[in-house]
Amino acid sequence: MDRPTIFSPQKANVGLFCDVFPPVMDGVSVCMQNYARWMQQKVGGVCVVTPNVPGTDYSRLDYQVFDYFSIPVPMRHPYVTGIAEIDPTFLAKIATTRFKILHAHCPFASGMAAMRIARLQKVPLVATFHSKYRDDFARVMPKLAVDMVIDQIIDFYERADLVWVPQESVVDVIREYGFKGHVEVMDNGSDLVDDYPESYFVEARRRLGIAPEEFVMLFVGQHIWEKNPRLIIESLARIPDIPFRMYFVGVGYAAEGMRELVSERGLDGKVTFVGSITDRSKLTDYYAASDLFLFPSLYDNAPLVVREAAALHSPSVMARDATASTILRDGENGFLVENDPERMAALLRELIHDPARVHRVGLQASKSIVRSWEDCVEEVLDRYNVLLRSRGLPLIERPA
Repeated sequence: MDRPTIFSPQKANVGLFCDVFPPVMDGVSVCMQNYARWMQQKVGGVCVVTPNVPGTDYSRLDYQVFDYFSIPVPMRHPYVTGIAEIDPTFLAKIATTRFKILHAHCPFASGMAAMRIARLQKVPLVATFHSKYRDDFARVMPKLAVDMVIDQIIDFYERADLVWVPQESVVDVIREYGFKGHVEVMDNGSDLVDDYPESYFVEARRRLGIAPEEFVMLFVGQHIWEKNPRLIIESLARIPDIPFRMYFVGVGYAAEGMRELVSERGLDGKVTFVGSITDRSKLTDYYAASDLFLFPSLYDNAPLVVREAAALHSPSVMARDATASTILRDGENGFLVENDPERMAALLRELIHDPARVHRVGLQASKSIVRSWEDCVEEVLDRYNVLLRSRGLPLIERPA
C-alpha cells in the first residue's frame, strides 16, 4: 500500500491538541505520539498542536507539529504551557489549515485552543479525560480555588461533541467531578507489543548489568507523592533480609525527597534512581529486566506504564480499590494490595520467594491487558467517522 501523503497545509484530517508532547514524557504524551504516528500512516493529514519545548526539532517527524510559545509550569518541571493565540507564527499556520475533526487530550490551554478552532471551522471536537486533575491542583491551591478550576474543566468537557475516558473505572471519576453528559470508553494501547523471545529478556539484563538470579522491581512515572512512591519505599525498608534491586525511572518534584527517604531507610545499596528515559528502547530494557512492576498509585486513572510493563511480562502490584487497578484480577494478571506498608512488604516477601508465580502472572498480564496502539487507532478512526457521519460532514478517507 502506498504511504499516505505528508501533511498539506491547506487540508488536514485530524488535529491532535495537548499541553504535553515529547520530549516531555508521560502517559498522555505517549498516547499523543502514538495517535499521531499511526493516524499519519493510515490516513495522513495529521497535525499535532502543543506548546513548544525549547530546543526541540520536530522537522524529522512525518506529521506536522504546530508548536507555540510556551513558559514553564511552576513546580512541575519539565512541563510547559502557553496560549496558542498569542503566537503570531502559530496563528499564521492555523489560519490556512482546514481540519475535519479535532481531538483535545487536555482541558487546558491547548484544549481551549482546540475548542475555539472547532467552533470557528464548524468541525467536531473529541475530548479525552485522562487525569485526576483535582489531585494536581489540590497540592498547590486552596479548596475553593480547586473547586472553581474543576468547574471550568467540566465546563470544557460539557462543550465537547464527544467525551472519552481511557478505562471504564474513569467514568466514575468524571462523574464525581460533576460531568453529566455522555461518556465513551476508548482504550489506550502499547507500542511495546511484540513476540519477545526469551533471549531478549536475558540480553536486557546483560545490557543493564543485572545478574540472571537477581530479583528486580521497577517503577516508571512522574516522581510525585500523589503516585504513592512513599508506600513503595516504606515497604522495601521492611524486608531488609531479602536481596533485590529496585529501579525508579522518571523525574518530578518529589525526586529529591524520595532519594532522602531511601537513604534514611538504609536502601541506598538496593535502590537506584535512573532519571528520565526518553529512549523507548532503553526503557524497554528496564521493563524486560524487571520481575515485578510496583505501581500503587491512588492518583492515576489508566496508567500506560502498567500495560507497557505487562507487554514485557512484568506484572504489576497496584493499590486495591484504586481507579487504575480495576484492569487487574488479583493473582491472575497482577497483584492487589492494601495501601499499607506492612501489607505490601508481606506481599513482596511472598512474591520474591516465588519467582515462578510472578513470571506466570506476568505472562497472563501480557495476554489480557495489552493492546497495540495500531489496533486502538483503527478504532479511533472508525469512531471519528461515526461522529462525522452523524453530523453530515466529510469523512476521513483511507488511501486506496
